[in-house]
Amino acid sequence: MPRLSANLSFLFTEVPFLERFGAAARAGFTGVEFAFAYDVPVTEIAARLSEHALACVLLNAPPGDLSRGERGIASLPGREAEFAASITEALRYAQALGCPRIHVMSGVTPPGADGARRALQHSTLVRNLQRVCAVAEPLGITLLVEALNPRDVPHYLFSTQAEAHAIRDAVAAPNLKVQMDFYHTQMVEGDIAAKLERWLPHIGHIQIAGVPGRHEPDIGEINYAWLLRRVDELGYDGWVGCEYRPLRDTPSGLAWRERLLVRMS
Repeated sequence: MPRLSANLSFLFTEVPFLERFGAAARAGFTGVEFAFAYDVPVTEIAARLSEHALACVLLNAPPGDLSRGERGIASLPGREAEFAASITEALRYAQALGCPRIHVMSGVTPPGADGARRALQHSTLVRNLQRVCAVAEPLGITLLVEALNPRDVPHYLFSTQAEAHAIRDAVAAPNLKVQMDFYHTQMVEGDIAAKLERWLPHIGHIQIAGVPGRHEPDIGEINYAWLLRRVDELGYDGWVGCEYRPLRDTPSGLAWRERLLVRMS
């Protein structure tokens, strides 16, 4: 049976951020994850985790300037010092929260970027990841990269599982893994189970949502009852993050867990 984590950047948004921890616990989750909460004092987040006996299983590193369309700065040449500082902040939060995983967003390319520009960003990303992985490893923290689909995140540096794992291979750090989001994978290339089987030892976190629409996992074309059973059969022992947009409100949509997990058993 997979361990489900509630992504608090997507779920329970009916209430303010700090109240979502209690809402997740009352809904039966034992793990939570979120994207960006650097405007919230880490002590307040830690207190909510402790109060509700929740594990923080994943957070994102700072993304750069979202209002300007940035989606991470790890691959942006000339921003190396800023990137290093952002990882220092992410590590501070991760240590205080007992969080073992940080998703490092790689960044977007300029519209119409040529091969030379993409190659420069790729090499910048690899060098940056090599440096910060060396800092994170003694702390017991795994860094993650993730392929994002171009419909949701236009011009992201890479969008396929093969590209994500090629970056992991190039960095060659034991604490760099790939975050495999089944929603993004289906949107770009499909064949989710085969990719899971091929790269399972190098997958550090899984996320799920329905396709199309990014709603509850039992809505749409992905057979999650079968796919989550396959995740178990392959021996994946990590968390499965629920990173979807509820079709209506979060609590009423959570019945998908019983429907899918019962069908798994």
